[in-house]
Amino acid sequence: MAKTVLIVDDDPTQRRLIQAVLDREGYAVVHAQDGAEALDRMARGGGADVVLLDMVMPGLSGMEVLAELRSSGNPTPVIVLTANGGVDAVVKAMQAGAQDFFVKPVSAERLLVGVANALQLTRLTAEVGRLTKRAQGKTSFDDLVGESLPMQLVKQLGRRAAASNIPVLILGESGVGKEVIARALHGASDRAGRPFVAVNCGALPANLVESILFGHEKGAFTGASERTLGKFREADGGVLFLDEIGELPLDMQVKLLRAIQEGEIDPVGGKRPVKVDVRLVSATNRDLAERVKDHAFREDLYYRLNVFPIDAPALRERRDDIPALIDHFVARFNVEENKRVAGCSPETLAMLTAYDWPGNVRQLENAVYRAIVLADQPWLQPHDFPAISGVTAPLAAVPSAALKGAPDAPSAAPSMTETLADAPVRILDDMGHLRTLEEIERDLIQHAIEVYAGHMTEIAKRLGIGRSTLYRKLREQGLDEPLKHAG
Repeated sequence: MAKTVLIVDDDPTQRRLIQAVLDREGYAVVHAQDGAEALDRMARGGGADVVLLDMVMPGLSGMEVLAELRSSGNPTPVIVLTANGGVDAVVKAMQAGAQDFFVKPVSAERLLVGVANALQLTRLTAEVGRLTKRAQGKTSFDDLVGESLPMQLVKQLGRRAAASNIPVLILGESGVGKEVIARALHGASDRAGRPFVAVNCGALPANLVESILFGHEKGAFTGASERTLGKFREADGGVLFLDEIGELPLDMQVKLLRAIQEGEIDPVGGKRPVKVDVRLVSATNRDLAERVKDHAFREDLYYRLNVFPIDAPALRERRDDIPALIDHFVARFNVEENKRVAGCSPETLAMLTAYDWPGNVRQLENAVYRAIVLADQPWLQPHDFPAISGVTAPLAAVPSAALKGAPDAPSAAPSMTETLADAPVRILDDMGHLRTLEEIERDLIQHAIEVYAGHMTEIAKRLGIGRSTLYRKLREQGLDEPLKHAG
């Protein structure tokens, strides 16, 4: 989903010039011709991800608009624009809460870097907040990504369940985010801030299930060299989340039922029961009713757990949430991998939204993670998701082996003529003859502009020429027309 930039300037020419740069980079741009209109949009009209704010305007000045945004608690990053680059103006803007400061006219590269930095700061702040809330056990349903109808129902039911101590059973396919829902339920309840202990019942060794869940005393069995509390006592006062509850062995189901009903557990080798205060939340991707019919799951435990079921929808049932989930993962992995990917291109977003995602949110998360790590462009392209698009990344250059003839190359390899003809910048014409140096140079520069999204410094660096030489070649080749408004 494209990030929205609000340009607040009373000069329509300045707004158009700035928009031309931002449009080329893929941002969604909205305008406000004065401070009052800007404040109205930020309060009621959909807001923005970054605000470019002129300092001098009729009516409310830029400083007054900035002060009003910050006093209202709006954290949107603001970059102020002014024709006056004095130190006093810079200091006052930063003290008032601006993230950056541009002196008009601003170059295209400075503008894009400033906007990217402001968005990166927002991502960093959001990620720190997310990690802090998770560590403190205060994740809430407001933190769940998605506003589709199925997710609205999940949030509505979850908030109601959080207000009581009722056992909750979360149902859904593998990878839909059942633990995320359980954490939100914990954070929205009166047990927020207390322990949240998650156990995957399907991953427990059969001979250690009882010890892991209920604990054991020292010497209770061979290898029990020290006392272990067990997951129930670790979660005392908080929430115990039993994932894949349908995989729990039958003999352990009996002990779990007693722990739920009596509020006490029997540690292995213990002399007496131990009282525990645990809110139980369980989850499964299996049909427990069928498991009961097959005598693989106790009926009495099933009814004890299935008091308040919550159905977690598959990702294909909430496609409207895919853009927001992608934005969330891009922001998170940008922080973790120190990258600056802006998001997905429209073509990529359409492809990802149309895909069925059999692995659900977990598969989407892993796909975005891989794409972020490998991405070398500001916007993720279909070839960054080869398992979904079936498209591999284009070659950055013609392989040296192809140019040299590669005498030991496999016979099935493409010929030099085929390789040169199919390269991103074609060396041969349709008849198989070499194209002129001028034609090849023009295509190479055009390809570089597309790959590096018009960043002139990066293009010049990659081509191994100076910026002045690059601009001269742009004029000579007639490639400067689309960039005239880029500053």
